[in-house]
Amino acid sequence: MKIEQIYTGCLSQGAYYIESNGEVAVIDPLREVKPYLDRATKDNASIKYIFETHFHADFVSGHVTLAKETGAAIIYGPHANPSFDAIIAKDGQEFKLGNITIIALHTPGHTMESTTFLLRDKNGKDHAIFSGDTLFLGDVGRPDLAQKMGVLTERDLAGFLYESLRTKIMPLADDVIVYPAHGAGSACGKNMMKETVDTLGNQKKMNYALRADMTKEEFIDEVIDGLLPPPSYFPLNVKMNKEGYEDIYDILKRGTQALSADAFEAAANETDALVLDVRTQEEFAKGHIPRSIFIGLNGGFAPWVGSLIADVKQPILLVAPEGKEEETVTRLSRVGFDNTFGYLKGGFDTWKKAAFEYDTVTSIQATTFKEIISSDHVPIFDVRKEGEYLSGHVVNANNTPLDYLNDHLETFQCNQTFYLHCAGGYRSMIAASILKSRGIHNLIDVAGGFKSIKEAGIPVSKFVCPSTL
Repeated sequence: MKIEQIYTGCLSQGAYYIESNGEVAVIDPLREVKPYLDRATKDNASIKYIFETHFHADFVSGHVTLAKETGAAIIYGPHANPSFDAIIAKDGQEFKLGNITIIALHTPGHTMESTTFLLRDKNGKDHAIFSGDTLFLGDVGRPDLAQKMGVLTERDLAGFLYESLRTKIMPLADDVIVYPAHGAGSACGKNMMKETVDTLGNQKKMNYALRADMTKEEFIDEVIDGLLPPPSYFPLNVKMNKEGYEDIYDILKRGTQALSADAFEAAANETDALVLDVRTQEEFAKGHIPRSIFIGLNGGFAPWVGSLIADVKQPILLVAPEGKEEETVTRLSRVGFDNTFGYLKGGFDTWKKAAFEYDTVTSIQATTFKEIISSDHVPIFDVRKEGEYLSGHVVNANNTPLDYLNDHLETFQCNQTFYLHCAGGYRSMIAASILKSRGIHNLIDVAGGFKSIKEAGIPVSKFVCPSTL
């Protein structure tokens, strides 16, 4: 028996490849399916099953394409109603894979079709659970993402989750391994550990949601407390996972069309395409196509695209580092952004050589920022999350989280020069690009963000431990 966790840091997502005696199951695969096909070929095995723990909201799964490529059966839990052929498992239904058995445990709560898959080894011993978004390490799945079913509320779903955990998962042995669908950084929970594998016994000891003396009402209150609004692209990804989508190979072919500077400019001017620049924040600051949006590949790329662009049908033109074009199109498709129509051949240097107009972002070091604010009262905007801001911030700074930047546009519309920063420089450059695309240019970015600000000795508020907020 082989179990391989295929973890994608950008999405904080874990897919699983399981092989036994020449037969393979893949759980919650990513959109690009070649890695699973290559692994099966290497193992001289065939993919028999594709298990989906639920209709994912934060990424587009590869189940439809992988089934088409292999003939493998797609398996969901009870209450799932996809638009394509799939096995809708009954609670407790068993699936043989080589010498092992995988059992569907219906665990509603995160969504009503949410299912945990229990793996029993060749000796019939419970070995591991693939818990999807039902049980994370340090947390459980949020109960507010599922589309409403009749009169069900998030409190109702949290109640179902309480029962699922206590009747299906907590009775399992402490040595059972927990393989969750997500880790720290995912918007599907609020308190996840950075580790991606643990034992159920350890989770019973340290996961707040698995306290033995916890009442149902206490559980509901604690699970719901502190949930931030989900990104607006989540329902669109659910729809794609439920109804199907375009083949990844067609998306890559269309998205990796090389465009000359003239063709790129014409496409940008004649369509409603968004120009997305995925280089580093330093490169973007030095020069970029006017009104382009920066979201760099070297940060939380796909989730930020989903949160800030939101509409998965938005046409996109790319400015990417040479050799990174296919990777960019692939990573966009992971969150459902399939309408990339080409990239600038030769990158931004091609644009400059063609003598087209370009824009810049003024960026200063924290030491220079310190001199400025010591002699003058200037507007400062911190685009980190509220919890980050509350745990420590520049004195007199305003908190305008990047996630909700559009809600603060009027705040920025003044004649006075203002200063932007985040934690390390990535998010503030995204914010700068969005503001400039809306005609707000009187901004200066503080390079290195809050880390550099503290190192420069700039006065900040008293530290508050984030866990107490």
